[in-house]
Amino acid sequence: MVANYGGGSCASYQVKDDGSLTEAVSHHQHTGSSVNEKRQAAPHTHSVNFSPDNRFALVCDLGLDKVLIYKIDPATGKSEPHGEGKVPAGSGPRHLAFHPNGKFVFVNNEITLTETVFAWDAEKGTLTEVQTISTIPEADRSQSGLSTAETRVHPNGKFVYVSNRGHDTIAVFTCDPTTGKLKLIQNANVEGKTPRNFNLDPSGKWCIAAHQGSNSVALFKVDPKTGKLTFTGTKHEVGGPCCVRFLEL
Repeated sequence: MVANYGGGSCASYQVKDDGSLTEAVSHHQHTGSSVNEKRQAAPHTHSVNFSPDNRFALVCDLGLDKVLIYKIDPATGKSEPHGEGKVPAGSGPRHLAFHPNGKFVFVNNEITLTETVFAWDAEKGTLTEVQTISTIPEADRSQSGLSTAETRVHPNGKFVYVSNRGHDTIAVFTCDPTTGKLKLIQNANVEGKTPRNFNLDPSGKWCIAAHQGSNSVALFKVDPKTGKLTFTGTKHEVGGPCCVRFLEL
């Protein structure tokens, strides 16, 4: 599935045996708006994530302040509207990540620099808001040009991470695995500008932050007990990095 930000739609495709794609087997045009007239005058689908059991797709729409839920037919790849979860008005949901236990979904809101926690009912395919919390200290909210970019969950489920552009930090939260609730414990300097993306390696020992604004990537060590990040001193030049992925071999 793909999210079309400018047009405010999403579409699904089948993957052929040779790896190529069919024409779209589903296409959904979102409609509506929200309270921020400059950013939310129209729908803006920002990302698509599949549920752990692959029965549903969750689509963050920044323009509608909603996470749209689509039911997936695994045989055909077709998707159909199933439900939605709402974030506080004006938030602008961007990306999300599932907790390893499959019971919670964490959504970073681009406009308000907040993280919304939802409880996920895997059987029913429904979202219920649990908490919305700031990703930066309240004293820093007067700064201009700030926005969140990415959410990651540590493999052990004890920590959640969110990047803040402009603030140029990664927010580190502890996570209660029974309730999903978060507590901010660190805003780690990313050692660059505009952390559009970052990722934890599969072991959970390391974090790579991509600095779109300063053309570099930096390596951080993850404290296994606290989840806090420490810069290792390793940094490399990369032209306009905007996504970090690990390839399993």
